[in-house]
Amino acid sequence: MKKRELSPEKVESEVAALESLSHPELKARWHELYEVPCPPHMSRKFLLRAVAYRIQENAFGGLKKSMKRRLAKIAADIDTGSPIKPPKAKIKPGTRLLREWNGTVHEVIVLESAVQYRGERWPSLSAVAREITGARWSGPRFFGLRESARG
Repeated sequence: MKKRELSPEKVESEVAALESLSHPELKARWHELYEVPCPPHMSRKFLLRAVAYRIQENAFGGLKKSMKRRLAKIAADIDTGSPIKPPKAKIKPGTRLLREWNGTVHEVIVLESAVQYRGERWPSLSAVAREITGARWSGPRFFGLRESARG
């Protein structure tokens, strides 16, 4: 895929102009942009979206390699009937996590390589969850960052 230098305004006008194209003209535009014949039974609505995407992709660049890998993994999981797992939450330093437990609201601040709870540094969310509950908990699950095992 070759990236073309187009202004955002030019891209917007090219995409807007697609609405006026007939179904056969959209198929021809598909062939021009994707360099393969358009699949025979593609709806006009889908063609509009696919051609618009390709115009934008050519102008501004496509998906990152990491996203392409993620989508390929999801497709493979769908093919095999495996459950699709959401990506792990990435929490930036400075994020505040709140959790109510037994009528008390507990606040944790995420630091660069630890967390802060009640003014003290803790090595992990799990350590804080154990302090709060007195039991072994997954910290990310306790603070709502992961689904429960029961779904």
